[in-house]
Amino acid sequence: MAKNTADKILPNTDLTFTIVKAPTRPAARKTIERLMWMQPQVKKDLSMLQRRRKQKDIKYTIRAGRVWFDRPRATRTVRCEQGASFSLHVTPQLVNDIKSVAKYLDVS
Repeated sequence: MAKNTADKILPNTDLTFTIVKAPTRPAARKTIERLMWMQPQVKKDLSMLQRRRKQKDIKYTIRAGRVWFDRPRATRTVRCEQGASFSLHVTPQLVNDIKSVAKYLDVS
């Protein structure tokens, strides 16, 4: 992302981001995935999967006279891959996170 596109990242705007380069650092990948999780449809999917895990997917076993839980890991519904795009309502709290991974994103 060039310097002039960093000026496009303003609070209280709706922007669409496209991943143009795969992040090299795990922290950058996680930051982009957290930003992708903020989409309304992804939030809905994650909450539905969380409810399902809580209600149905916990396996109970008895070990040493106590009940133990086997909780499954959270499902990853979005992945940080080159070419993936996501839309986001940019709030003032998100500006610094977006700018930290701006070199991997293209803003439109």
